[in-house]
Amino acid sequence: MALLLGVDTGGTYTDAVLIRGEDEVIATAKSLTTRHDLSEGVGKAVQAVLDAAAVAPDQIALSSLSTTLATNALVEGQGARVALVFIGFDEKDIARQGLEDALRGDPVIRINGGHSHSGSEAAPFDQTTLEQVLDGLDGAVTGFAIASQFATRNPAHEIAARDLIRARTGLPVTCSHELSAKLGGPKRAMTAVLNARLIGMIDHLIGATQDYLHRIGVTAPMMVVRGDGALISADMARERPIETILSGPAASIVGARWLTGESDALVSDIGGTTTDVAVLRDRQPMIDPHGARVGGLRTMVEAVAMRTTGLGGDSEVHLQRDGLAGGLRLGPRRVLPLSLAAMQYPDVVPAALERQCTKDRVGEYDGRFVVPVRLSGQVPAGLDARETRLLERIAAQAWEMGSLLSNRLDGSALDRLVARGLVMIAAITPSDAAHVTGVLDSWNKEAAALGLELFSRQRNGAGQRIAPEGAMLAPRIIDQLTQQTCDVLLETAFAEEDTDFGLPEDQLARHVLTRLGTQQHRGLVSLNVGLNLPVIGLGASAHSYYGAVGERLSTPVILPEHAGVANAIGAVVGQVSMRKSGLITSIGERRYRVHFIEGPQDFNDLDRALKALETRLGEDAMAAARESGAQGIRLHLQRDLRNAEVEGRDVFVEAELTATASGRPRIAR
Repeated sequence: MALLLGVDTGGTYTDAVLIRGEDEVIATAKSLTTRHDLSEGVGKAVQAVLDAAAVAPDQIALSSLSTTLATNALVEGQGARVALVFIGFDEKDIARQGLEDALRGDPVIRINGGHSHSGSEAAPFDQTTLEQVLDGLDGAVTGFAIASQFATRNPAHEIAARDLIRARTGLPVTCSHELSAKLGGPKRAMTAVLNARLIGMIDHLIGATQDYLHRIGVTAPMMVVRGDGALISADMARERPIETILSGPAASIVGARWLTGESDALVSDIGGTTTDVAVLRDRQPMIDPHGARVGGLRTMVEAVAMRTTGLGGDSEVHLQRDGLAGGLRLGPRRVLPLSLAAMQYPDVVPAALERQCTKDRVGEYDGRFVVPVRLSGQVPAGLDARETRLLERIAAQAWEMGSLLSNRLDGSALDRLVARGLVMIAAITPSDAAHVTGVLDSWNKEAAALGLELFSRQRNGAGQRIAPEGAMLAPRIIDQLTQQTCDVLLETAFAEEDTDFGLPEDQLARHVLTRLGTQQHRGLVSLNVGLNLPVIGLGASAHSYYGAVGERLSTPVILPEHAGVANAIGAVVGQVSMRKSGLITSIGERRYRVHFIEGPQDFNDLDRALKALETRLGEDAMAAARESGAQGIRLHLQRDLRNAEVEGRDVFVEAELTATASGRPRIAR
């Protein structure tokens, strides 16, 4: 029977699993994700699982990869510096649909051009201005995103800009019409910007994984999990990395269904950086019709209806100073746990923590370190002089933050380096608290205890220590993790309810009545709030934390045997599914315009227009499925015709057609 290799690269761990015949897990393994060289962590996990199963590399018939790197990068605001070519739009359009937030100060090149709603040219394409601006960028960006007005009706100007940029710069280019067939230029532009920003990161991961597998003798084809849980070829994922956002979470849902056989449940996957929650109904993950929402940004990428929040075992612990008592808050940024940093940098971290604990007063930067995360072979572009000096000083060693930063300007430069993914902060996390309480025993417990002691010396609004000693702070951090996990589960449940409760789901989840209800308040009023579906807990730390979540929400928690590698399992048991969509609009009485990729074509008969577009979409979907390595392909065609009543007559307005080609990935023999 065929042997299938699944790999998942997360923020903290890289997991590997071997499955025989699609129904039997024969070995699993974990290795720390090595951000400086991703192939190192992948290689250790793959080699460990091959050794555990006593399997030779050439016996692998299919490999597949899922990853949370794209999701984590968007949640943490990371990614390369890119330029947006904005064709035919006004300045005010940049502030719409989250585009300004997504740009984060990256350059925008606004030029004339674009098309009308009908697909005809609204203004000539301004090639001269684009050429002049390109000549002045001088290596300040690593890629380009292009969005032209009504490009989904006619992409000619996006294609012209793409060809020009590639010829003059040789850099990667993302066109918005390649990512979505829907209207909404600013939102499409934002999706293209995020795609361009992720290309280097995902290309490095896939390339490193493929190179390693080929090097050890795995010649089978490699697939990558898309955000809706389907599989695509590695080459396609390298071109469209935005489609891998929610790849890891989507794989976890597929894995949860495979591991448990449950048909209806809430699936909650806790990793090092994020907690991802989705609803499983009739054994199918719900798809978000509005596009994947990650890190506060709503994209146009079709993906599972997933609520992703910056909450994980490695989330940064913050002291909230509001009020006299103060409180704790976790995330959304992932940091390196002190217990792990002490193992990776034994000559710096443990001694520094011991010295800091002997001081009478805790300093602003005590218990915090800066560590390098530069990818091998990567030359950062777009850094200013201060950022460059700081990065060169950090080099390849860990630094006490107080020793590294000379002033507030250095602090701002450090924040930008963290956002670019070039360095990381090491600080207190729930993983450290779990080591102190004895829940975990993987890394340096003494460093975790010292870090908690330093953190506990901080003062609340009343001027008192937030905890008498570090050990007493640890259970409070874990309780905060439980509470924030319950919050996101309740948010997801409220969002999917048919009942209108009169408030947004995030407010409902944190409402005082909800809080008291989860505590089974009994006064003159009796309150009970919980979930009416079981929770499937996934992730390496789910067994450590999710028992308390189930108790607080009065619901069963299912923790499958291989919960810690569910993403890797889901990566290899899914199907290839390629979807192509197109539009037909009305341009007059009995005149129908089909918006083909090479430009619009008009018909006088609706049936002929529908058949022409259906044929093209079906051919394109089948070709894409074959290109992604599918076999036994099935084609499903869907028509969505939209009419309006005008003066008592039913008048055609537009039609959206979708062709979906699905099949199992081709397995090497």
